[in-house]
Amino acid sequence: MLPPVNEATDGIRIRPGSLADAPAVLDMLDRAVLWMNNRGNTEQWGTTPYSQKPGGVARVERYMTENAPYIAELDGAPVGALVMDSGPSPQMPIAPVEQPERYVRLLVSDRRHAGLGIGAALLAHAADETRRAGVELLRVDCWAGGGGELVEFYKRNGFTPTDRFLSGAWPGQVLARRVEG
Repeated sequence: MLPPVNEATDGIRIRPGSLADAPAVLDMLDRAVLWMNNRGNTEQWGTTPYSQKPGGVARVERYMTENAPYIAELDGAPVGALVMDSGPSPQMPIAPVEQPERYVRLLVSDRRHAGLGIGAALLAHAADETRRAGVELLRVDCWAGGGGELVEFYKRNGFTPTDRFLSGAWPGQVLARRVEG
C-alpha cells in the first residue's frame, strides 16, 4: 500500500515517486550541477551534468525502484525529489548506528523554484515518514565544503551535526534528527 499523499503549505504536493519520475529527477540534478558551478562550486558534484556521469542514470533509476522516492510537485509539475532508505549507502564511510533509522539518500529541488521551501517540505515529509514507520532517528549526509551552507540548511530544518568524514577528498557531514511519535 502506498503512503498517503501529503499536501504541504504553499501549494507543494508530495507524492510517492516511481521509475517514471527518473527523467525529471535527472533534470533537477543537472540543473543543480549547473547552478552550483555558476556559483563557483565545482567540488560538490563536479562539472559534468549528473545525467552524463558514468552510472548517474542507473543510480537515479535504482533510487526510484529500490528505495523510497518522493516527488514534490507544484501545479502538477515535479519540483523536488527525496529518496529515503533504511540506512546510508554501503559505499559511504559512515559509522553504523545501533538503532533503526531512516536515511535521506537524495534531496534535490528544481533551482527554477528556489526559495519556495521545497527542500524544507521534503524534509518535513521525511520526518513524517520516519514517524509513521515507528522509527525515531532520521539521518542524512551532505557536502561539508565551501562555506558550510548545506550543513546550515539541514540545521535550520531540525538536524544536528554528528560525524564528519572524508570520501576521498570530498568533505562530508552526517546530521541526525530525532523524530518522536
